[in-house]
Amino acid sequence: MRSPLLNLPGAVPAEGADEGVAAHYGDLFREQRALARGEGFVDLSHRGVLRVTGEDRLPWLHLLVSQHVERLEPNTAVDALILDANGRVEHHLQMVDDGTATWMHVEPGTTGALLEYLEKMRFFYRVEPQDVTDATAVLFLPAGSVAEVPEAVAVRETAWGRDVLVPRDALETMAGRLGSPAGSWAFEALRIEDHRPRLGFETDHKTIPHEVGWIGQAVHLDKGCYRGQETVARVHNLGRPPRRLVFLHLDGTEEVLPGHGTPVRLAADGPEGRPVGFVTSSARHHEMGPIALALVKRNTPADATLLAGTVPAGQEVVVEA
Repeated sequence: MRSPLLNLPGAVPAEGADEGVAAHYGDLFREQRALARGEGFVDLSHRGVLRVTGEDRLPWLHLLVSQHVERLEPNTAVDALILDANGRVEHHLQMVDDGTATWMHVEPGTTGALLEYLEKMRFFYRVEPQDVTDATAVLFLPAGSVAEVPEAVAVRETAWGRDVLVPRDALETMAGRLGSPAGSWAFEALRIEDHRPRLGFETDHKTIPHEVGWIGQAVHLDKGCYRGQETVARVHNLGRPPRRLVFLHLDGTEEVLPGHGTPVRLAADGPEGRPVGFVTSSARHHEMGPIALALVKRNTPADATLLAGTVPAGQEVVVEA
């Protein structure tokens, strides 16, 4: 779905998972600095949006997701996961309830599979899950923003800023009064700086929540009765996850950033050594230079210099081994 905000001056289309919105509007670092000051906005209208109505929606969702939402207060933002039977992450939901409906926005291209799963799990519950992506778009306003969006149908207030769900046909009229737009590259740089995992980037087909720091944030350890709970409890109580997320300070002399999936090795083993993990996300930061997140084996020494492809990298622990 192509955003109408790609018609704004200077807009350069993003590719890959963020196709449909702008990668930048001509000045990546200016856009990052504006967001860091609490100014401007990011077009996330390529993300999927689902709405669940019905009086049983919160108790029903409580049985399906990893988060405690049975008595979720209106306008309280939560993250939640849907896991498979082995505790591996299938969906990451960024949720809020407005008192009459529960809204969630998810990664582009995942709404179909998520809606299919929710429909299968309806049973006798009085709920109505719907994909409302065609009518509803997501905008991000950074923490500190004083911009008002009276058209909003739902708002998620988090430590990072506001996810504002708006009518899709209002995007163009709002762009002129929300300040300067920032593209997905600026948004990703700040996400990486904040060590926030993203489904399909920091996760693969075997990721469990412990590996990327979703315990606590998206997994409530004092609730039960959801698929994959046994693995979550077992790893938390008896063992440690096989991998952990790390933050990388990349050598700034290289012109090309290591992309998603680039092997990570111990620098001591050289570029032909056995991989200990892979790069999940990378970006150019307006202050720190090139940075990345990587998923590495738990036994990788936390003080070791790594190679992201051929790029030397110092690491910071995100998830304790």
